[in-house]
Amino acid sequence: MYQVIARKYRPQTFGELIGQEHVRSTLENAIAQRRIAHGYIFSGQRGTGKTTIARILARCLNCVDGPTSAPCGQCSSCLEIAQGNAPDVIEIDAASNRGINEMRELRENVRYRPARDRYKIFIIDEAHQITNEAFNALLKTLEEPPEWAVFVLCTTESHKIPTTIASRCQQFSFRSVDFAQLVERMQWICGQEGIAADEEALAVLAQAGEGSVRDSLSALDQAIACCGTSLSGPAVRDLLGLYSLESLATVTRALDKSDAAAMLEVVAEIEANGKNLQHFTRELARWFRNLLVARLTPGETRLIAASAREQERMREAAARFSEDDLTRWLQLTLDLYGQLQYSLQPRFHLELGLLRLVHAGRLKPVEEALKELGPAAPVPPPRPAPRPFESSQPVSRPSAPLVAAAPAAAPPSPAGDLKSRLRTTLEELGASAFTLDAVEHASVQQTPAGIEFTAPRNHLLALRNKHIEEALAKVLGRAPRIQLTASASGPVLESATPATPPNDEEALRRALDHPIVRRFQEVFPGARVMGVRNLKE
Repeated sequence: MYQVIARKYRPQTFGELIGQEHVRSTLENAIAQRRIAHGYIFSGQRGTGKTTIARILARCLNCVDGPTSAPCGQCSSCLEIAQGNAPDVIEIDAASNRGINEMRELRENVRYRPARDRYKIFIIDEAHQITNEAFNALLKTLEEPPEWAVFVLCTTESHKIPTTIASRCQQFSFRSVDFAQLVERMQWICGQEGIAADEEALAVLAQAGEGSVRDSLSALDQAIACCGTSLSGPAVRDLLGLYSLESLATVTRALDKSDAAAMLEVVAEIEANGKNLQHFTRELARWFRNLLVARLTPGETRLIAASAREQERMREAAARFSEDDLTRWLQLTLDLYGQLQYSLQPRFHLELGLLRLVHAGRLKPVEEALKELGPAAPVPPPRPAPRPFESSQPVSRPSAPLVAAAPAAAPPSPAGDLKSRLRTTLEELGASAFTLDAVEHASVQQTPAGIEFTAPRNHLLALRNKHIEEALAKVLGRAPRIQLTASASGPVLESATPATPPNDEEALRRALDHPIVRRFQEVFPGARVMGVRNLKE
């Protein structure tokens, strides 16, 4: 009867293991020092060797030469444990034996000495599926077992093991097996089986396992059944439903040329070949992640699960893009992958997502946009919107302040007289020195639209003051509309309702004099400082 590769080449000693060096060295030292615990918890993802190491531990403890870290493999105990029919090594599938009755039966079984071997070892797979009541029934036995009992709990979800159980056992966390180790292991197995596999085929099989040895070996078994004694990368990719690097590189070239039509052609080809659109999006996200890593790390790296030739292609493709572009595309692709899970029109959704990638590649960093708005590219001051009662003809504003005729029959007050009366009224109202200084440096002009102040930029905000409003209302007999004009660059700031000034005028002065604030106002002429707040308060 045919035996699958994952079982045929299952490690029988610690020396045959790949990965999990931290678990192997700890157990070997414990056996050598005769410091064998009564309970172990092996946790980690599927196919990383939890049950395999539990069986190797059982062989080490029950070998006729043991306890030893190198069992002979020839005695009846070693042979029966390898075959899975040893009388004193009991394997329990907790997925189907999870109730309190099964645990009570196990507790009764622990009381009896081993029939032949040195230890009676209980290997419990999928231990996280045991019910809380069953764990409670096992609790006292795990805490004070007889000297011949050893429990090994294997689980993929260690967080579901009750803390009362975990505190009574030694815990080992199994890691994903490294990509290079997986490729090397499968290359050795192919040599033993007489299979010719190229580098790309082994890399694809290792990628399919995602760190799980059993999954990779199962994929290898499937590839041998399909392709025979010669495995090639494209054939294995097509068998496992993966997408070739060429199809992913097509997306990269379309992004490089900002070719939206090519993106639609990619989706049409995938749809015509009957491929899963969501799987393509997942592979595309992995592709962008690998490109980003290739962009960040010079030379060959273990961070990318791919062969040396594939990594070279990725570095060539990544060199055409910036880190920001690759990061943005990766995030958009991950979002698209999540959205496709619930989409009623996956093709349209994928087309829209790929078009977003093209448009996102045309975006400029904010630093470049600000640089273009700098002194090299002066921005003209904005023109004020015409008011209903103003003439449609353009009005030229001379540099020197002029007195405009008021719509009423009475002539307006001269600018100098208005400014002196305003200053006197401000002093009567108890205005601050900051406000009086701003009026002193400003020119005041009465227009049909209201009162216009022309002052240096750092005095503009001080002129938006409740004392200015009250003083003008007292001088003119009404509350006029206030218009501010900067005497240097000339941006117009106007509002029907003036902004509330900050409480701390000294803090306002310091904020307006800050070089960053000045630079920001130069780049964005229409910007206003609405207030200053102390972040420490």
